[in-house]
Amino acid sequence: MSLSPLSRRAVVGAALSGAVVAATTGPVRAASRRAPAPAPSSASSSGGGPARPMPPAPVPVPPLNVPALRAALSDLEHPQLTAAQLRVSGSAGRWYGTAGVADRSTGRAVHERDTFRIGSITKVFVATVVLQLTAERRLSPETPVQRLLPGLLPARFPPITVTQLLNHTSGLPDEQDPPYDPSSPEAIARHRYDRWTPEQLVALVSHGRMKFIPGTKQEYRGINYVLLALLIERLTGGRYGEVIARRILRPLGLRRTSVPGNDPRLHGPHVHGYMRMTDGSLLDITEFNQSAAWGEGEMVSHTGDLDHFLTALFSGELLPSRELALMFTLPPDEVRMVDGSPARYAAGLQTVTVNGITLWGKTGERYGYASAMFATRDQQRRAVFSFHATRRDATQAQVSQRIAEALTKA
Repeated sequence: MSLSPLSRRAVVGAALSGAVVAATTGPVRAASRRAPAPAPSSASSSGGGPARPMPPAPVPVPPLNVPALRAALSDLEHPQLTAAQLRVSGSAGRWYGTAGVADRSTGRAVHERDTFRIGSITKVFVATVVLQLTAERRLSPETPVQRLLPGLLPARFPPITVTQLLNHTSGLPDEQDPPYDPSSPEAIARHRYDRWTPEQLVALVSHGRMKFIPGTKQEYRGINYVLLALLIERLTGGRYGEVIARRILRPLGLRRTSVPGNDPRLHGPHVHGYMRMTDGSLLDITEFNQSAAWGEGEMVSHTGDLDHFLTALFSGELLPSRELALMFTLPPDEVRMVDGSPARYAAGLQTVTVNGITLWGKTGERYGYASAMFATRDQQRRAVFSFHATRRDATQAQVSQRIAEALTKA
């Protein structure tokens, strides 16, 4: 698996989802490619929309185990981390903790006000806006993206619907590698100020063959969300980052969350990211143009803002019930991941079940940064965490797994 800046597979997300164990009650699955309409309920949705579906019977979460949370967070050696932080909230208890330093040059400790790069958590913001546009009848989830973005994908590609982009069942080809060695930390550092356009990113998948018939399998791909962000711009006439700000960030007061565009810096208090070089030294990789992750992994936020966003999203403040239900509806049972495991991605959210507790949310990672936000559907337990590994590889799974265990084990 390529771990270049152009890679579209999230190491951390795959690792956390790989920690799945048997669930007491599984997530909703679609009976067909279109998610079913929610069942009626006596509670009406915000904004006078259709009635919200009855929530599933809650599975009690265990009491907060603070010693276990602290131990999971404070291990900075497996793998090597420079910092970590975890915010736990919800009706079943709250806790916040940190470990390591935000800046190795000064020794400053991590603070809850610090921002960090959230990587693919960006996709949840993009999916929310796309579903808002769906609710406004500005697009249909079953419309082929080729009709909405004419001429962008090769004519030989079969129709790919908006839903198939949202839930990663598009089957688009793999990206071509960048014009440098993506396994070399020195090469990555030299190219960290490169600028990419979304059209260039789409072109990287335009030369190969489709990997599977759209809608028949699931493979997590960032290019799906590049196309969705382009779709937002086509339908609204504005930059997708400004649309996210206007529809989500400003209404919710998420003042520490931003879409940086070509600005490689983090502004205000933030956690620095570091990358292990070939000679064993650590390079501060905080400054990094994120345009290679345009539309799918470039945003910046902090734990408080992400917790607020997750709360508003799950509470129905951002979407009517029908569109919100799509974020919790997996493809039909016959649609499997390309490795044969069960599908785990809905429209914008992914799911994982640990110790019988089913969580919904999203992971993200960039060089020097890894993060996650997850919650039970009833919000008994929400968690937002970030950690800063010096190598971007599969060892990051250890951090996500031990935090997930500490959050869900009695």
